[in-house]
Formats: sequence, C-alpha cells, structure tokens
Amino acid sequence: MNFLANSIDWGRFGIVLALFFGIALVFAILILIITKVCKVEEDKKVAAILERLGGSNCGGCGCSGCAAFAQKLAEGKGNVADCHSTSKENTKEIAKILGVEVEESEPTMSVVKCCGGVNAKDRFDYIGYKGCSQMSDAFQGGNQVCATACLGGGDCKEKCPHDAIKIVDGVSKIDKSRCTSCGACITACPKNIIERIPRKAKVYIGCSNKCKGKEVLGACSVGCIACGMCAKKCPEGAITMVNNLPVIDYSKCTGCKTCVGVCPRKTIQEI
Repeated sequence: MNFLANSIDWGRFGIVLALFFGIALVFAILILIITKVCKVEEDKKVAAILERLGGSNCGGCGCSGCAAFAQKLAEGKGNVADCHSTSKENTKEIAKILGVEVEESEPTMSVVKCCGGVNAKDRFDYIGYKGCSQMSDAFQGGNQVCATACLGGGDCKEKCPHDAIKIVDGVSKIDKSRCTSCGACITACPKNIIERIPRKAKVYIGCSNKCKGKEVLGACSVGCIACGMCAKKCPEGAITMVNNLPVIDYSKCTGCKTCVGVCPRKTIQEI
C-alpha cells in the first residue's frame, strides 16, 4: 500500500487533473456564450417577425396567436403565407427576415356555403346553449335535417377578430368589407362549410349538400337540387357540376350573375 502511494507522482497527477478541469471549464464557457448569442439572435428574429404580423391573434394560421406563429416561423417550421391578416408589404418583409421567397397570391375573402337557416328543416327543437360545436357534438351534427347546414350558433362570429360576421335568419353572413380572410372562422366552423374565394368574386354557391335533389328537397327549401341550370346557362362556361353541386371557376367568371337569375332555388348568392 505504501509502495503504491510512493509510486504515484502527485505533482503530475495534479497537473493532469487541473488540465482536464481547465478544458472542461473552457468548453462550458463556450457553450454558455454560444447559447446566449444564438438565443439573442433568435429572440430578435421573433420580435422582428411579430412586429410585422397582422396582430389579430385570430388563430387562422393554426397557432394559438401571433406570438406562437412568429416563434414557429423563426424556427423554420411555418409558412408566412399561412397568415392572411398580414399586409403584402409586411409579408414580404417577414420573408426577407426568414431568407425565403413568398409567392404572390390573389386576395381572398371567406364565405359561408349555406343559405339555409330558417329555410332549412329541423329534426327537433333545440333548447340549450347556442354554440355550434356543442350542438354538433351533442346531437350528432345538430338539430337540422341537412348534415351540412349552418347551425347559426355563432362560433365563427365569436372567433372573428374583425367583427365581420353576423347571424341573419339563422345563417352566418360575412361582411366582405371587414373580412381579412384570416381563417379564424374556417377553423371555428364544426361543419367545415366556410371557405375562401377570390375577393373579386361577385357570387358564390350557398350550399354544401352533396346529396341528390330529392333528398335536398326534404331538407331545405333553398338547397341546391343539382338541376344544372347555372352550368347550362353560364355564358362563360365558368360553372361545372361536381358531386351534385355547382363549382365556379373564378378565373372565367365575369360576374354577370346570369347564374343567380336562372337558379330556381336561389342557392347562388350575390356578394
């Protein structure tokens, strides 16, 4: 035991130990410095992005708010085009900050593809909280015969950050002059009947029911019965029938509103 203790060169052992400790300390300091520098740069990027976002905190991008979306963009996990509340100029600036290119897109607005409401037939009288999600979840899609009918509970209205939605005769109506196409209403709608169309559009299809005419007749007095008159009479050939519903090609539509005049059910709505 004494031989082993005497054979150890404690001086050299101390030097090696100090060397290892010094190296570990240097690496620890370097890691702290790098982490701090990167964190500062990331925070600055998030702040710069957040400053340029629309600021509506609508959730249309799929995040809880603008701060979460800015963080997602800074981490390279999001697409700046997912925010429809930010101006074109600011979108371009954010793209520069991220070092990416953003494609030019046509301005859009949201519409509710239903005009039923008081015109739609009920399966039963509903008494309770007038919330679309609760009505839909608790009563197998709601109280109306049509499975794709607007329930008029106002979930979309409550989520709209721009006060662009009103409930008229049991159906949500979107005010084009206030709509920024942020997408908050689209996310909020449990029936998935709100969609974006070009802002230049003059008309839209106010129905989402893909059933055949006979079934629609038993569900709603203004639902599309797939007669095809709009497609036949459109002078521009801008309308085709797909799954018992007319689909408008807005690149061809001139806004003449011939379709509105010939629709026997008044399903095609003017904007």
